[in-house]
Amino acid sequence: MFLETDPGLLVRRIAEHPFAVIAAVRDGRALAVHSPVIPSGEGEDVRLRFHLSAANAVTAALLDGSPALAVFTGPHAYISPDWYGMDDQVPTWNYISVEAEGPVTRLDETDTRQFLHDLSVTFENALAPKPVWTPDKMTPARMDALLRGIVAFDMVPTRLEGITKLNQNKPASARAGVAENLEMTKSGVPIAAAMRRMDS
Repeated sequence: MFLETDPGLLVRRIAEHPFAVIAAVRDGRALAVHSPVIPSGEGEDVRLRFHLSAANAVTAALLDGSPALAVFTGPHAYISPDWYGMDDQVPTWNYISVEAEGPVTRLDETDTRQFLHDLSVTFENALAPKPVWTPDKMTPARMDALLRGIVAFDMVPTRLEGITKLNQNKPASARAGVAENLEMTKSGVPIAAAMRRMDS
C-alpha cells in the first residue's frame, strides 16, 4: 500500500529532495553524513553521484568497500487523530521518502570535476534569474585545494525503494479532513498538497 518501486518516480523524488543522509558501516560501527545527491539515468541504469569530505569517517568506510545507504526525506507531518472525523483513532506521521542502497565507486579527477560542474549548475539554475555560478570561476589553485579535500562517489543502486504514506488506509472523507487541517498549519502544506494530488 505504501511501498514505491517505480524507478522513474523515485528518481524524480530524489531530484526534488536531493539532500540525503549517506550511511555506511566500518569496523562494526554505523556511520552517517549528509550530502546533496545528483540522480541520473532511468530504469535499471539509475546512478547517484555525491561527494563527501575526504576527512569524513563515512568516506573512509566507502573507500574500504562498505556499500552505501542513501535516505531522502520529502515532505512530512504529524497527523492528529482528531482530524479523521472518526472515533478510536491514533496519531501517526505522513511522509514521503526514498532509500537507495548499493556499492559505490570513487570518481577520478576528471569525473569529479564534471560532477562539481553538474552539481553547481543543478542548484544554481533554481536561483534564476541569477547568473549561474560554475566552478570554472574559481582559480586553478582554489579548485586544486577543493579537489584535495573531497572525494566524489558514484552509486549504482541495487535497491531503490520509496514510501508514500498519505493515509491511503483511511476513507476518502478522513483523508480530506487530514488535508484540510494540514493546510491550516505552515509546516503541513506540502504534505497536504501531496495528499490532494493523490486523491485528484
